[in-house]
Amino acid sequence: MAVYNLFFKDSVRKDLDSIPKKDLQRIIERIESLTANPRPVGCEKLSNLEKYRLRQGNYRIIYSIQDAQLTIWVVKVGHRREIYRI
Repeated sequence: MAVYNLFFKDSVRKDLDSIPKKDLQRIIERIESLTANPRPVGCEKLSNLEKYRLRQGNYRIIYSIQDAQLTIWVVKVGHRREIYRI
């Protein structure tokens, strides 16, 4: 199976700065696991968008997959009550 390259939108670094350290480590591990399997069990495609959502506790990771280039772009990371206000 191919390994995907991982990229972050510039605003994601700001999103990650606002997350408590205890949750941040698990979120980073979850994001890194996407390189081996970009569509893990539990991910959902967002309706009307070419993006996917992945849960990690109370936080959500929004990302897009480009299969032709083998890339994953993390678009947004945030708390579940705020994440869908894109």
